[in-house]
Amino acid sequence: MNIVPIATTHSCFSEKFGIPRQPLLADASRAAIELLAPFNDPDAVAGLDQHTHLWLTWQFHQVAGQWSPKVRPPRLGGNKKLGVFATRSPFRPNNIGLSVVRLIEVRTHPKVELIVAGADLLDGTPILDIKPYIPYADSVPSASSQLAEQPPQQAAVHIPEFILERAQAYRDNLGTDLVALIRQVLAQDPKPAYQQPDPERIYGMELCGFNLQWRYVQEEIEVVALEKLEYERTR
Repeated sequence: MNIVPIATTHSCFSEKFGIPRQPLLADASRAAIELLAPFNDPDAVAGLDQHTHLWLTWQFHQVAGQWSPKVRPPRLGGNKKLGVFATRSPFRPNNIGLSVVRLIEVRTHPKVELIVAGADLLDGTPILDIKPYIPYADSVPSASSQLAEQPPQQAAVHIPEFILERAQAYRDNLGTDLVALIRQVLAQDPKPAYQQPDPERIYGMELCGFNLQWRYVQEEIEVVALEKLEYERTR
C-alpha cells in the first residue's frame, strides 16, 4: 500500500497542547489546506464549493509508531482505560485521523488551497484525502454513544479589557476573530483531564502567532497575557 499526502495544513495551532479534542468545537479557528503537486490542479477541486462541509483524512504525524491497545480517553478523566478502537485517541496503529470541517473558500490562485473552519489540526498536518460531507448519508440521527452522549461541559472564560482590545486590534490581519477563538479554545479546558486546577500555575500555548497565557481562578479560566511572538514560523 502506497499512501502519500495530497495536501499540507497551515493551521493556527502550532503545538499539540490546546488543540480542541474534536473538530468544530472552535469554529473561529482557521486553517488553509494547501494541495501539493501533482494534486494541486484546479480541476481537482472543481465543484467542491457546492458543499458546506468536508471530510479530511489525515495523519497524526507526531505520534507515528506509538500505538497502544488500551488508552486513557480525556473524556473519562484520563483515569479509565478503553480499547484504542473504542476511542479517538491519536495513538493508533496507522495513526490516521478523520475530521469534518466547515468549508469557507476554495482558492485556485496563486495556489490551490481550501480555507476551512473548525479544524482540530496541528500546523503541518499531512492530509491524505478530502471528501465532501453529504448530510443525508453522513448524518445518522439515531446514532448514540454511551460514553459521549452530550458535548463536554464548557468552562467559563474571562478576558480582561486590555487583552480584549489587543486581540481585537489583530482581527483584520489574522482573518479570524481572535477573541472568539480564545474563548472557544479555552472553553474546552485544554489542561490534561487528570489534573486538578492549580491557581498558582500559569498555563500557556501558542495560538495564531501569539503567546496566550491563562490561569484557573475558582470555577473560571482567566486570561493573563497575550503577546505577539516576534519570530515568523516557517511553513
